[in-house]
Amino acid sequence: MSPISPSTSPSSPVSRGTLADQATAPHGGRKPSWLKVSLPGGKGYARLKGMTQDLGLHTVCEEARCPNIGECWRGDHATMTLMVLGDECTRRCRFCAVKTVEHAAPPDPEEPDHVGRAVGALEASYIVLTSVDRDDLADGGARHFADCIRSLREHAPHVVVEALIPDYTGARLETLMAARPDVLAHNVEVVAALQRKIRDPRCSFEASLAALREAKSCDPEVFTKSSLMLGLGESQDEVLDSLEQLREAQVDFVTLGQYLRPGASYAPVKEYVTPERFAELKSVADEMGFLYAASGPLVRSSYRAGEYFAGRLVRDRRAQDQSNSGASAPQSR
Repeated sequence: MSPISPSTSPSSPVSRGTLADQATAPHGGRKPSWLKVSLPGGKGYARLKGMTQDLGLHTVCEEARCPNIGECWRGDHATMTLMVLGDECTRRCRFCAVKTVEHAAPPDPEEPDHVGRAVGALEASYIVLTSVDRDDLADGGARHFADCIRSLREHAPHVVVEALIPDYTGARLETLMAARPDVLAHNVEVVAALQRKIRDPRCSFEASLAALREAKSCDPEVFTKSSLMLGLGESQDEVLDSLEQLREAQVDFVTLGQYLRPGASYAPVKEYVTPERFAELKSVADEMGFLYAASGPLVRSSYRAGEYFAGRLVRDRRAQDQSNSGASAPQSR
């Protein structure tokens, strides 16, 4: 089976088959060399870890055991993904290391202020705000999430805000979008054929696409983003079809990364997709018309390179808006 050529476009024939053709099957519990990362450490890492602990904040970086935490939490331009609405999720996806319960603790009313102050102290230029699923709350936590975004605007008016949300639609999504995030992200996680095997039964590819489409309806100027994990047994056809459906839903940014099993009780890794294969998929995504595609073994939904690119687009738009209006104060867009 021939790999997809970097020049492949969605209007021309594409190679169809299994991703295993370009992957290394897991064996002996060993990971390939391209998945090796350094242990986190250093002053920057210690500072951010202490700050989140002092303010009682949760980060996806820690809760989901992200392999990039050592890279993202160091240097003058450190980035992090803050998780609001607690650290207990009401859904049980087979890939996710976040704790699961039927009824989680009530949202902390001080959390929006804590989030805003933390980001202000961090002096970040780009922040990702996400949450656990809260099916035990009447509005799914949408109002609390929106209040956290507004607090970010108050304490750090120049920061670019990406909201990585649950599958909000209808009134819940309208509540969230009223806070005007710069980037609205929602992850389909896996290809359509693997949804029932990997995600909670309450999730679906269709519901995720609906959330992304509705976000554009609420605010045509918002940038939208989604993510796919590979290595769970998906076929090449299924990856390409998923990318096509995301683009048809007017998704602007997409990330593709290797699934890594958090522990023995989670879905097993079926294959380790090579860096070369990820590079080919990026070329295909670029040809499909995504504004930005990040694709690589260690790429995650919140990925520094993608954040820099999205942040630049948002800041360019803000500068243009200010120029057109003659405003001197920073705008939330």
